[in-house]
Amino acid sequence: MITKRIIPCLDVREGRVVKGVNFDQLQDVSSPIDLAAYYSEHGADELVFYDITASSDGRKLFTDILTETASKVFIPLTVGGGINTVEDFDRVLKCGADKVSVNSGAIRNPDLVEEAAKKYGDQCVVLSVDIKRVDGVFTVFAKGGRENTGMEAISWIKRCVDNGAGEVVVNSIDTDGVKQGFDLEMLDAVCNAVNVPVIASGGAGGIEDFITLFKTLPGVDAGLAASIFHFGTVDIKDLKQEMLRHNIPARIL
Repeated sequence: MITKRIIPCLDVREGRVVKGVNFDQLQDVSSPIDLAAYYSEHGADELVFYDITASSDGRKLFTDILTETASKVFIPLTVGGGINTVEDFDRVLKCGADKVSVNSGAIRNPDLVEEAAKKYGDQCVVLSVDIKRVDGVFTVFAKGGRENTGMEAISWIKRCVDNGAGEVVVNSIDTDGVKQGFDLEMLDAVCNAVNVPVIASGGAGGIEDFITLFKTLPGVDAGLAASIFHFGTVDIKDLKQEMLRHNIPARIL
C-alpha cells in the first residue's frame, strides 16, 4: 500500500521562513537551510520551499538560498515562487529542486504547465492552487492569496491536470493557519475531479487533523503543514506512529 506523505512547508520571505494566518500576519520562524536539514533528518517525506513574495514582488526566486537549502536535504524537494517561464523551471531544477510548483505563473500563462510537462515530465510539474470561497464558490486566488482571479477552482485544476500537472497542492485560504482542521469539503471536490496525487494544505492544528484527513478522504496522498511542525506542536515521528496505529500507511525511519 502506498504510504501517506507528511510534508513540512517552508514559506520563505527575504531569506527567512515565516508563518501567518489566512496568508497574512507573517512572523519570523527560522533559517530555511537549518529547518530543511532538521526535517530531512527527522522523518519528513518531502519538503516544500515557497518564496512567498516572489510573484507579488515581480522578481525571481532566491536561488542562492535555495541551492544551499537543497544541499542539506536528502528527501524530495518541491520549490515554488516566481515561476513564470520554462526557463524558471530550468533554473530551479539546476539549484537542486526535484519538482517545481507553479501557481500565479500558470494563471498568467495557462500554457506554462503543458510546456514544462513536455520538457521535464508530468512528475516534475506541481500545480499549487490557493482557493477561497467567494459567495459559496471555490475561487482561485493569485499572488500569494492577494488577488481574486474570478476563476472557479475545480475546473481550473482539471484543466491544468489535463495539460500535464502531475500533482496538485490544494491550499485552503479559509483554513490557513487557523488550526481547526483541513478543508475536507474542498479536498473532496478536488479528489473527485482528478486522478493525480492531491496534497492537502491549510488548517492542521494537531495530529488528530491528519488522522481525520486520511481516514475521511483516503484519496488524499499527503498532508502539508507549516507552523505546527515549525513550533514543535507536532513531532513528525509521533504523527507517523499515530498514523500506523490507525492503519494509515506511513514511512518510518
